[in-house]
Amino acid sequence: MTKTSSGSLSLEGFTFKESLEEKRKRAEKIVEILMKTHPREKLLIGDPYRTLIHCIISQRMRDEVTYKVWEKLFEKYRGIETIASTPVEEMQAFLRENGVGLWKTKGEWIVKASRIILEKYGGKVPDEVNELMKLPGIGRKCANIVLAYGFGRQAIPVDTHVNRISKRLGLAPPRVPPEKVEEYLMELIPKDRWIYVNHAMVDHGRTICKPIRPKCNECPLGELCPYAKGLVTDEDIKGKA
Repeated sequence: MTKTSSGSLSLEGFTFKESLEEKRKRAEKIVEILMKTHPREKLLIGDPYRTLIHCIISQRMRDEVTYKVWEKLFEKYRGIETIASTPVEEMQAFLRENGVGLWKTKGEWIVKASRIILEKYGGKVPDEVNELMKLPGIGRKCANIVLAYGFGRQAIPVDTHVNRISKRLGLAPPRVPPEKVEEYLMELIPKDRWIYVNHAMVDHGRTICKPIRPKCNECPLGELCPYAKGLVTDEDIKGKA
């Protein structure tokens, strides 16, 4: 197995040859272009608890539906104390009535996570990945979303867009799991830009680098993209022979 110079990551599994330093330089150019192509005036929700609840609701949900339900939830229940004292069945009914998928599970997660934050963390959302992942419904992606969008910390949430685009761009081997994609991105991209990676890749995935029929002819990353050059394929990413 070929290790990178940091000793932590392998260059094995990539479908084309490129040194770590070449990959790092290309990654920096990619992020710069993505940030210019998909700027955002506001990156933060600015409230760790509300960000956490938003992330629980958002799982397997369209963004526009998630945001409407999230707004309604806080209009009705106001804050963590009210939500923590709400019967699980009531929260489940609220989510079901508002068209939320997996409403039963999410309703339980929302109430139980709120109670744990009050009882164990004194009402303050923990600001460390492993502590966040102890909360119901919070995996690594959501933990990083809370850190980035709630606390304003440098973190890289790897959702389906970031996972797909990172692999198409050859910034991570095509068959590694999302948590490994995060490691490669953290290695290749300057830390002061980590917080921008998720939003820029998500926007790029929605508009250009779509799961099916990506618009490679319109993509500003064409010259930097091994997928556009046929060096990485969707079959590689899906793990098909």
